[in-house]
Amino acid sequence: MDASQALDDTLKSTLSEAYRLIKRGVTDRRNAMHTPSVATLGLDGRPRIRTVVLRDFDEGAGTLRFHTDRRSEKVSELARDPRIGVHFYDEAAKVQLRIDGSAAIHCEGIVADAAWIASQRMSRVCYGTDPAPGSVIERADAFHLPNLDPEIAAGREHFSAIVVTISAIEWLWLKSGGHRRAIFRFKNGTESVYSQWLAP
Repeated sequence: MDASQALDDTLKSTLSEAYRLIKRGVTDRRNAMHTPSVATLGLDGRPRIRTVVLRDFDEGAGTLRFHTDRRSEKVSELARDPRIGVHFYDEAAKVQLRIDGSAAIHCEGIVADAAWIASQRMSRVCYGTDPAPGSVIERADAFHLPNLDPEIAAGREHFSAIVVTISAIEWLWLKSGGHRRAIFRFKNGTESVYSQWLAP
């Protein structure tokens, strides 16, 4: 089903379609929504953007989750200022989603443990990188990736799950007969407090 089949020009159906696309991004690794870009405020105050892998979307809680190395700059940035932007674009559906939210960093505890256990071995390998991500190295290949299970397991100390509580979703559908744009704002990630059409 594409957006033209799902939408009937109501805000309710538009939000439902946004949720459907995000959910598909979690489960379909080939879907464009699987790899959104996230924006943070750098420690120097400049905007920073990078691509992540969408690992979970909880519609009821109004949250998204992605994983990262706790040694990465984005963890330090979010620890200082939890405001975050998430950008999705599905070329096939011609839909852009811009999400504002607040990030919670989970390095220990139930959320992080469950996320680590659910991760595939090839994903866990990344957290055993030595030296830490972003370190200056002498050659392109001057780093170590673990290949033995004990080394890979040791990477757990560098793993973190980032849970984003959504405060707003801005929808843009590039419709041939006239684009559609809308804004949805939320309280506590679940309670819709404002929705409105916008001029595209």
